[in-house]
Amino acid sequence: MTPIQKSLSPCVVWGIKCIPYAVLLEALALRNVRQLEDLVIEAVYADVLRGSLDQRNQRLEVDYSIGRDIQRQDLSAIARTLQEWCVGCEVVLSGIEEQVSRANQHKEQQLGLKQQIESEVANLKKTIKVTTAAAAAATSQDPEQHLTELRDPAPGTNQRQPSKKASKGKGLRGSAKIWSKSN
Repeated sequence: MTPIQKSLSPCVVWGIKCIPYAVLLEALALRNVRQLEDLVIEAVYADVLRGSLDQRNQRLEVDYSIGRDIQRQDLSAIARTLQEWCVGCEVVLSGIEEQVSRANQHKEQQLGLKQQIESEVANLKKTIKVTTAAAAAATSQDPEQHLTELRDPAPGTNQRQPSKKASKGKGLRGSAKIWSKSN
């Protein structure tokens, strides 16, 4: 007979099992009574067991607990449930793999587009440099100075000055017939 069986045998009365705290603490490898009581309370709330804590006598009185053993007739239902779960996992996994594949394709497209835009920008910069260098050479100027002049033309050159719109004044309308000569 094991130590747990020895300590339980005198406590079995009318279908109620009394388990001393010391046995539970040792079997569950808990450090103190507070942890044990918290665990038992959680088990009661989860409906794993029904019973009460007897703090005065330092024992757990169990009225009912969920069995951990399974019957042979339950094996096929359990196997079917597990098989359905595996199929569901495979479906989810294939969906995730498909999304990863789409994301990778989109990433590759975006990288290609980015490289294309960067090469176009580099080509445009080269073209602008060549054009400004040619224009500067034609006018015997420094290309950087020519670029500066293109951005900020010198004062007195053909710059457009902002002009004010001429305001149109409206006169009084219909004022001609205010005074009539009736005398």
